[in-house]
Amino acid sequence: MSVILLRYTAGMNKFGGWVGVFVAAAMVPLVTVQPSFGWGAAGHSMINKLAAANLPHDVPAFLRDGGALDAMYYLGPEPDRWRNRAESELDAEQAPDHFIDLERADMVGTLPRRRYDFIRDLAKVQREHPNLALTPEKVGMQPWQVEEVYERLKVGFREYRKLVAANEDTKPAELAIVFYAAWLGHYVGDGSMPLHTTIQYNGWTGPNPNGYTTEHHIHSKFESTFVGANVKPEDVAPLVAAVETKALGDEWDDYMVYLRHTNSLVERTYQIDKAGGFDGAGTPEGKSFTEERLAAGAIELRDMIYTAWLRSADPVEEFHG
Repeated sequence: MSVILLRYTAGMNKFGGWVGVFVAAAMVPLVTVQPSFGWGAAGHSMINKLAAANLPHDVPAFLRDGGALDAMYYLGPEPDRWRNRAESELDAEQAPDHFIDLERADMVGTLPRRRYDFIRDLAKVQREHPNLALTPEKVGMQPWQVEEVYERLKVGFREYRKLVAANEDTKPAELAIVFYAAWLGHYVGDGSMPLHTTIQYNGWTGPNPNGYTTEHHIHSKFESTFVGANVKPEDVAPLVAAVETKALGDEWDDYMVYLRHTNSLVERTYQIDKAGGFDGAGTPEGKSFTEERLAAGAIELRDMIYTAWLRSADPVEEFHG
C-alpha cells in the first residue's frame, strides 16, 4: 500500500514574500508549487488579527469576537494562496496588486484615484519611454487594490446597517464583512513592507556606492524567515495599542501618505540587512524595525476598517440596474 506523507514547504517569487503549502511527498511525484510573496504567512496573520483586536468598541462586536479574530488570522495570507501555477490566470491577474514600484509609477505625475485612469496614464508614459517596462503588471497596482477592497468593505458595513434596521438576520453580511476586512488586510500589510514599494524589491539594482546586497534573498529573508523566527504577536501588540484609533479624512490620501512613508524606508532596510540585522536572530535594530513595520500595517488596517464602518452610515444614491 502506498503511503502519502504531507510535507510543509514554502517558496518565493518576484513580488515579495513566502507562502507555506502542504505538498504530497513520498511514493508520489513532487508537485512544483509556484512560490508567492506577502509579509509571509506569519506577518500577514499577525497584522490582521492585531488590527481587529484593537478596533474601538463602537465597531460591531461580531468583528471583534473570537471567531472573527480567528478568521482574520487565517485569511491574512489568503491572496498569497492564489499565487500558484495551478491557477496561472488568477496568479497573473492579481500578482501586481501586491506591490507598486513608486519610482516608475510616479513618472505619470500625481497618481489618479482610479485604476484605469492610471493604466491609461502609464501607457502614455510607456510610449514616451519605450526602453522601460512600464506595463501595469511590471509597475504594480497596489494602492488601487487597497482602495477597491476598502470600498467593498464599506458597502458590506452599509448592508449590515440595513439588516439591523430591518431587524433581519445579519449573519450573511457579517461573513462578507470579515472576509472583506481580512482581504483588505493583506494588501495594507504589503504596504507596510518597504520592499513592496520599490524597484529595489529583492537585491539592489543600478549604482550601488554603499555596497548593498545584490543577491535575490533579502526580500524573503526579511519578511518571512526573520519574522517567523524572531517576531511574536506579543512583541507587536503594545505598539499597536499605543496608537489611538483615528477616523481617516480621505482614505486614498491617507493610504498614499502611509505608502510613501514605507517607501522612504527602503534604503534603511538595506542598511540593516548589510549590518546583519536580519540574519539569524538579527540585531536589536533589525528586530525593532521589523516590529514597527508590522505594527504600522496593523494600525493602518485598523483605522481603515474603522473609517469604513463610520462612512457606511453616510447616505448614498442607490444603484438601480
